[in-house]
Amino acid sequence: MGEQRRPFTRRQYLKGAGAATAAGLLAGCTGSGDSDSDATTTSAGTTSGTTADSSLTASMAPVGEITLDEPPEDVFVVFPQYADMAVALGHGDAVNSIYVPEMSGTTMNHYYERLDGVSFDWEDLPDPYGDGISEEQLYSLDSDVHFLDPAYLVTQDNWSVGDADDIAANVGPWFGNFYSGTRDQPPEQYRDAYEYYTLWEVFGRVADVFGERERAEALRGVYDDLLATIEADLPPRDERPTVARATYSQGTFYTYHLNKPGYWYADTRPLGANDVFADREWSNFWGSVGYEAMLEADPDVILNLWGATPRYDMASVRESLRNSEAGGTLSAVENDRVYASGMRYQGPLMNLFQIEMTAKQLYPDVFGEWPDYEDGDHYPEIPEDERLFDRERVASIVTDGA
Repeated sequence: MGEQRRPFTRRQYLKGAGAATAAGLLAGCTGSGDSDSDATTTSAGTTSGTTADSSLTASMAPVGEITLDEPPEDVFVVFPQYADMAVALGHGDAVNSIYVPEMSGTTMNHYYERLDGVSFDWEDLPDPYGDGISEEQLYSLDSDVHFLDPAYLVTQDNWSVGDADDIAANVGPWFGNFYSGTRDQPPEQYRDAYEYYTLWEVFGRVADVFGERERAEALRGVYDDLLATIEADLPPRDERPTVARATYSQGTFYTYHLNKPGYWYADTRPLGANDVFADREWSNFWGSVGYEAMLEADPDVILNLWGATPRYDMASVRESLRNSEAGGTLSAVENDRVYASGMRYQGPLMNLFQIEMTAKQLYPDVFGEWPDYEDGDHYPEIPEDERLFDRERVASIVTDGA
């Protein structure tokens, strides 16, 4: 990026430590933990909500602490988990951008259809990834907060730590944590400052940005109850199904783990199924296998990641697998256990639905059968006595507060 500097444009700006280095280094150490129900101790500071002078403070590595004069009215979002968080906190209208709006927004609203009074207006939002994230775009959007990890940003073309610092100082702070998704190492420039969080810990910190910690804690209570319900009824490990989570395309299965640490696995890890590719490692965030490897693993269930999004045609996937000489002999295909799975970029509301969905797909005898699902449908209407969490409670928290 160029060396041009622009004047301050935000009515909200960083106070206290390190405005010009908001995306820079903060002393800390790497946390750990395998479950979103586990607490993670971080040295980036506990979140503190509203201060005595009515300003808002929030803290998350690698940025550290930010302070705002008032709740943000415009927030920059790339990955939809942050949009889902904003909706959950009653601030969905603050979102001013999102990755592939039609896919992300439509998928979110498929879930929200089952929450009375909850929706996300995505139609006029730009895709910040459309032509690559640019400095000009960020100045134009003039966001109060950028819900993106600067450690991720500097892996993109034409971005440096200095460029990220300029945006934090002249437009609005960064506030995001990307590498907790997989627990991979962040870029070296941010490594010493990095901490790892669970999905619900990230949500709590985002809630502090909006001054909505009580609302986040109320939703966390619903999540804890959901986990308790599942954990109480899970069968012994040797009675659980073998599972592959993969995205199928033209003879290739793009594979993902089920039970690894990281919030990208927040909807499958609590179910504790037997991952047929658990011992495989790959250099990217996913791997790929052909029919030979999938036949050798022969999982009881295939969870097709992204299958619940409008960009994916599950009917065609199942037809391709059935019509393939190799695919047609897979146990999951023969037994009609190839399911549409959700998105990895899940916030708290999506996480509740995706855990319930996955529980029914993996353990129908325990948690009730997953209903027939047609491409483009909203999240299915589950009979009230088979729901694993209280929709009315969630909708009330989102629309009315804790």
